[in-house]
Amino acid sequence: MGEAVENVYGTNAHGDCHRAKDGGDACKWYEEEIDDDLKWCFALNSVLHRGTSKFQDIALIDTKHFGKALVIDGKMQSAEMDEFIYHECLIHPSLLCHPNPKTVFIMGGGEGSAAREVLKHKTIQRAVMCDIDEEVVDFCRRYLTVNCEAFASDKLCLVINDARAELEKREEKYDIIVGDLADPVEGGPCYQLYTKSFYEQVLKPKLHHHGIFVTQQAGPAGVLTHKEVFSSIYNTLKHVFKHVLAYTAHVPSFADTWGWVMASDQPIMLDAQQIDERIGKRINGELLYLNGESLVSSTTMNKSVYTSLLKETHIYTEESARFIYGHGRACFA
Repeated sequence: MGEAVENVYGTNAHGDCHRAKDGGDACKWYEEEIDDDLKWCFALNSVLHRGTSKFQDIALIDTKHFGKALVIDGKMQSAEMDEFIYHECLIHPSLLCHPNPKTVFIMGGGEGSAAREVLKHKTIQRAVMCDIDEEVVDFCRRYLTVNCEAFASDKLCLVINDARAELEKREEKYDIIVGDLADPVEGGPCYQLYTKSFYEQVLKPKLHHHGIFVTQQAGPAGVLTHKEVFSSIYNTLKHVFKHVLAYTAHVPSFADTWGWVMASDQPIMLDAQQIDERIGKRINGELLYLNGESLVSSTTMNKSVYTSLLKETHIYTEESARFIYGHGRACFA
């Protein structure tokens, strides 16, 4: 699939190579385009590995500021220094709001971090992780050693398949379904899994009565970026489930506030004291980011975002999809 790389990142669809003007060693950078006139750059120690699977480009980079980082199709997926923020927010709120979660289905999640957080819960009996790209999963198992225990767990069932096809053919239902898919990029393979028809016809029927769906597909939720997909996904889920709750957190390596949405046909109750009690009783180990008060406060939006969520009318369909801008590139500058 790929090759180990220490000091070069060859020119490709997402990358350029440049030499310093004085002829000396170039400073190595990863550069991600956030918008037409906005870029986010990371100084690199090295590019540890790069490759291309059937579905996407993959790179593991060692950044000076955020440590090792996983990059897929030129977009930062997670960074060693702050991935715990993203993955704790993705996984624990829904499991802590559920009265007794035993089964979880993860759509995507190939790097294994979502499964790692799920398996911290003592009540979990079975977690299914379904990712379409076997080469990405193998890549992450090899290079992201922090998730070795999760991949080796007897409670984890790893499936290589399209998440929609896998859900459609399975007869069992789940307490929690997690959307940990690639961002909805134009031309990408995943945007159909953000649509009202998918949520309504495929996903919701696979939830138990008290089941909760949670997705990161809501994407960036900053003052300037929340209208890209966050408000649309929130509104779309409101047309499928009776109870929908959005929450946000700042993820430094994403250069933005990120958004998640929980949805259920049962009320989603958040009580800080109860959350803290459940963390103490249910979770092995210690959470680094979330506690009861921070989870409750994360559901409070600023006025700009709150107003947009309230007034949003767009429903995400195959014909009216919204996309997150941009691809990244690794380069010397």
